[in-house]
This record gives sequence, C-alpha cells and structure tokens, in this order.
Amino acid sequence: MARRKKSPADPFRWFDSSPEVIRLVVMMYLRYPLSLRNVEDLLYERGIDICHETVRLWWTRFGPMFAAEIHRKRVQHMRSYTHWRWHLDEVYVKINGEMRYLWRAVDHEGEVLESFVTTTRDKAAALKFIKKALKRHGRPRSIVTDGLRSYGAALKEIGAADLQAPVGRWTNNRAENSHLPFRRRERAMLRFRRMKTLQKFAAVHGSVHNHFSQERHLVSRKIYKLRRAVALEAWRAVMA
Repeated sequence: MARRKKSPADPFRWFDSSPEVIRLVVMMYLRYPLSLRNVEDLLYERGIDICHETVRLWWTRFGPMFAAEIHRKRVQHMRSYTHWRWHLDEVYVKINGEMRYLWRAVDHEGEVLESFVTTTRDKAAALKFIKKALKRHGRPRSIVTDGLRSYGAALKEIGAADLQAPVGRWTNNRAENSHLPFRRRERAMLRFRRMKTLQKFAAVHGSVHNHFSQERHLVSRKIYKLRRAVALEAWRAVMA
C-alpha cells in the first residue's frame, strides 16, 4: 500500500494575524532601512496595531523561511546560465567592540550570491567562504578580488588560481557598491550584538534585496513597473 505523502505544516498556524500582514511586516523591515519602531508606526497608520517586539519576532521567525524559498528558486534558475564573473570582498563589522568580517560574493550584475561571517581574515576563512559559494552556485569564468592575499592562497589550494582576475584599482567596484544597502540597514539597526544575528540578517537581507532589485536605471519605466509588480506578486505567494 502506497504511503501518503505528508503535506508541509502551515508555518502561520500558531499566529492570530493573517499571512498577508506577516509578509508585509517582514518585507518592510528587510527591504527598507527602517527600525523596528519605524515599522510599528507605519503599520499603525494603515490600521495595523502591533508592538515593535512583534516585528522583531516575525522577521526572526519568518525572514529565514521566506529568504530560503526565494533563494532556492533563484539558484535553480541561475544555475542554468553561465556565471561570467564573480566579485568577492569582505566588510568590517564591529560587534561589541570587536572586529568581525562579513565575506560577500556578488555576480557581474550585483546579485548577492553568498554572505559568510568569520572572526578572522585569513586563508582558512577565505577558503571556507569560497568553497561554500562554489558548492551552491557552481564555477564562474573569472573571480575578481581586492589585494588581500588570502584569496589567491585559497584559490590556489582548490586548483582555481587561473580564475582569479588581475587586481586593479577599480576592478572590484561592483562588490564595493553592493555593500551600500547592507551598510544602510546596519545603521538603522544601530549595529549588531552577536555574530549569529549578523549571519542570519546578512543572508536574509541579501535574498530579499535580490528579489526586489530591478535595476531601474537600466530599463524603461514601463519595464520597471512590470518587473516590480511581478516581484511583489511573487513575494505575496511565498510560503502560501
């Protein structure tokens, strides 16, 4: 007798609020540089009365779920295309007075591929980060980095030294510019207090930013409005 396949449990089943409201709250907090209390005040103007701690609870619980579903679909779509070029860079993030490093990989269009937090900025950290990105997204044609020698040492160890592009003064501007949305969110959140929170937020924020980034400066107003509507409709269908 064939075993009946269990349907996944409804993630909203223990909450009184509707899934539409929860998706709206998570989107507002992750997409825009708003604090928890900013989101609370904006929702109150729409007739939704919730506490800022509820905003924190919802993004912490549902943010990773939404981001994982979006990321999975985008990775499946992107793996059918050749990766021309990756840009790798690391961001300094201070947590409780101690310096931590957020390694980030973006493609030639600015799509955030991977985010990885470490306590060191050496070969071992670069190797772990690059292996994780290659395993999930495949092998690009070239990899652009800054002058940090850890990248070259890590690529040499995995036999991919030929992928590293020559280091130049402005060659890695794509990665530098991709840090700006994250920095804006960091200031709105008044920095991070734990590495675990930084890793979670960086991964979730990267997926949400990719989903809603339509590169409006490269397309006409008509195409941009169409892409924006499609992205919003896809977000409303997440975990439906």
